Amino acid sequence: MPCGGDADDRFCELIGLASMLHDVGKVAIPDRILRKPGKLDPEEMVQMREHAAIGGRILRDASGPVGGRSYLSMGAEIAESHHEKFDGTGYPHGLAGDAIPLSGRIVAVADVYDALLHRRPYKEAWEWAAVVDLIRAEAGRHFDPRVVDAFVAILERGGPEA
Repeated sequence: MPCGGDADDRFCELIGLASMLHDVGKVAIPDRILRKPGKLDPEEMVQMREHAAIGGRILRDASGPVGGRSYLSMGAEIAESHHEKFDGTGYPHGLAGDAIPLSGRIVAVADVYDALLHRRPYKEAWEWAAVVDLIRAEAGRHFDPRVVDAFVAILERGGPEA
């Protein structure tokens, strides 16, 4: 079954598994930062942001022996790009628009959706409608508007469980 759009069947086959690796770089971040119950200070935020580049390196190194397009190579792409923002204000490279890999643009939306819907040590869970409203509002700034449109269309068909 074709996925459609810019994604071929291989892309769709890989992204599910690869997306689970998006935060692998957090293995290099101290627990005192990862588990901090309050807001991170500027120095801690710098350290936390390193996880994207670290994850990209870990997975790129791991994918080398496999060769070709694999869940590891896509995982590297996602780990390194899921905190980039569509308007170019993200990290680690300040990529913008279509310069951000499609896999990273997709996982950026899914990651924020998941993070906001669930309680974290530093915040309570948001209501589903508020999360969807924020994602819509961030189309064109934080998120690729095409990814947001596709994501919202899926949610509207299946609700919060989609």
